[in-house]
Amino acid sequence: MKILHFYCIELLLVISIVASNGVKVTLKNGKLKGAMLDLVTGEGEYYSFKGIPYAQPPIGPLRFKAPLPAQKWKGVRNATRHGPICPQVDILTNIFLPGNEDCLFINVYSPNIKPKTLLPVIVYIHGGGFKSGSGNDAFYGPDFLIRKNMVVVTFNYRVDALGFLSLGTEDVPGNAGLKDQVLALKWVQNNIHVFGGDRHSVTIMGQSAGSASVALHVSSPMSKGLFHRAIALSGAPISEWALPFQPERRAFVLGKQLGFDTQDPEKLLNFLQNVTSDKLVNTAPYVVSSEEYSNNILRMYPFVPVVEKYVGKNSFLTYDIARKVDYMNKADILFGYTNQETAGVIERLISDLIPNYNKFPELFVPRKLFANIGQDLILDLADEIKDYYFGNKSVDTHSIVQFVTYSNYVAFVYDIVNYFTKLPVLKNTVRYGYRFSCVSSRNVLMTPAIKYGINGISHGEDLDYLFDPKLVKLNSDKHSEEFRLIDQITTLFTNFAKYGNPTPDSSLGVNWPKYDTKTRQYLDIGNNLTVLNVNDNDNIRFWDNVYQKADSILNRNCN
Repeated sequence: MKILHFYCIELLLVISIVASNGVKVTLKNGKLKGAMLDLVTGEGEYYSFKGIPYAQPPIGPLRFKAPLPAQKWKGVRNATRHGPICPQVDILTNIFLPGNEDCLFINVYSPNIKPKTLLPVIVYIHGGGFKSGSGNDAFYGPDFLIRKNMVVVTFNYRVDALGFLSLGTEDVPGNAGLKDQVLALKWVQNNIHVFGGDRHSVTIMGQSAGSASVALHVSSPMSKGLFHRAIALSGAPISEWALPFQPERRAFVLGKQLGFDTQDPEKLLNFLQNVTSDKLVNTAPYVVSSEEYSNNILRMYPFVPVVEKYVGKNSFLTYDIARKVDYMNKADILFGYTNQETAGVIERLISDLIPNYNKFPELFVPRKLFANIGQDLILDLADEIKDYYFGNKSVDTHSIVQFVTYSNYVAFVYDIVNYFTKLPVLKNTVRYGYRFSCVSSRNVLMTPAIKYGINGISHGEDLDYLFDPKLVKLNSDKHSEEFRLIDQITTLFTNFAKYGNPTPDSSLGVNWPKYDTKTRQYLDIGNNLTVLNVNDNDNIRFWDNVYQKADSILNRNCN
């Protein structure tokens, strides 16, 4: 009670609303001028503060290293525009987006900066395969979550080699991008009360690589005490695209391809800290050319989270999370996936993948199994997987429905279900599982797949029911089916953030059961809400058998 009283007094002291000059607040680092913006639904306004520095520019000698807290500024900082995005290559278009290495900015949106009771907070971590993305409202407009009386936070973190290069040294152990995220979460703990947010009620939420990041925060001592609940949408840290593959070799190969051949990590660091940033975020052509056929959108990217070799207070992850989770932060968890994860990139599956999967059948086997079993057994497993999904059919455009189903499970669904099922459940915490399957005009990425008879919701389209992307105009008319789905989905997710229970009452006409390892019940979030059971999923059972077979082979080889 005393803490709440203190916050209320502090809020009255630091907040001033001046109609002609925008909205002003005072942080420990300095003053900000934000703005009042209209909700896309026309239901009122919200407070917006964009482009707030949470770290010092990670440039020069700070490139590749853990971030340092932002320094104080003088005067009133304009917080009405986003800061620059981090340098990157867009994951879908492969277009270079220069951005700026001075990119570690945070954005805060609030329905009320002077509430009687501090409001729960959602901190969103963007996806993009650890190689692209930002926290900007071009994709993550906060309107729908603001409607549910949530304070919403988004931010940028470093990507590709700038964020995830590892030399295996104490100086550059890797995971700089994840440490950016940790610093952003610390910033929230220190500042969110100024915006009406409750630092004791913080939910981290991420999608794809952001979801894998959320799972890693749950299992990192560095993130202890920085959040209380976690929402993981369509991503697990054990998926092919999230796992490191010879990360130090990749760093030295990058240097060699850029014209500097050395085996000395100090010399390589000095070289890489002085090349232009575009060479460090367009790394696929440099690093994976020798393994081109085995690297694709379903499998991996050059620079991702790694296991750090040096244990200490500045270490984010020091154990192999794919083998065993050695540490857990106390947090309720909501996790899930969409029913057509890979259908949104169906044209790339047809043009880039199918020819190679015909030529190299071992690609059907998850790469993480290669180290465990011999080449002959890999081909046996490949035949088994191919037979399960395609039978006597050829792998071509005529069997694209089967290929999409296969890729849904191998790239996303199975690893998500497997990881969060096996993740230890701490005392007094709960877990909920879901599958998105709703269909509406907001599912724009599914358009190419529909002509092949595939319907549902693709990877990333679930976000369009949680956020209002300012880059495109999607239907959110209050009398539409789209809005009904938006309201239903944001109610479920914000209920979880507020109460640790997505259905605390009967208002939605369904009781979302807790997820446990025996019944494995989850909620299908379609145009209707239906409770289903993972144990009834033939694809999950098939992949359970594949991994059990691989484990038995590994155990035999070890003995």
